[in-house]
Amino acid sequence: MAETATVARPYAEAAFALAKEANALAPWSQALQTLASAVASEPVRLVLADPRLVDSIKGEVLLSILEKEGSLPDGFANFVRLLIENDRIAAVGKIAELFEAKRREFEGRLHAVVTSAFALTDEQRAQIQHDLQSHYRKPVDIEVTVDPDLIGGVRIAVGDDVIDASVRSKLAKMAAALKI
Repeated sequence: MAETATVARPYAEAAFALAKEANALAPWSQALQTLASAVASEPVRLVLADPRLVDSIKGEVLLSILEKEGSLPDGFANFVRLLIENDRIAAVGKIAELFEAKRREFEGRLHAVVTSAFALTDEQRAQIQHDLQSHYRKPVDIEVTVDPDLIGGVRIAVGDDVIDASVRSKLAKMAAALKI
């Protein structure tokens, strides 16, 4: 079976092209995130996997759920139907991820993954974001994850750049130096 990214990429590019043409990147982004969340829920997965239901019914069920969350951008309902008809709805999480990457690139923004040993306060998040924006001279969106294995400190990844200021990393460096 093809990798999810390989399957998702053409759909993400098509969605991005439609959204860009309609000057609706933010609404499409929100709708894709909502769709991905809905498809990830157990009740919706059961409906989508039910072989007794035809694609049109699955599409209407999914669209009714999405419409309760808010209005859908132009063309989005057809996009959802297309995903269902082509049996690609399971890839919507990856489609949303790739769409966001294209949107950030188009808007000149960077994405940073900040991994911390402990939850960060809003002030700490803001300071890290400010420091990264000053360093890269571009807007930076940050995603924060918690990994207690770091022991302390943070690890920041922006594309291929990695800043590892974690206690675990420093201990590993000390251990390597002591083995010499």
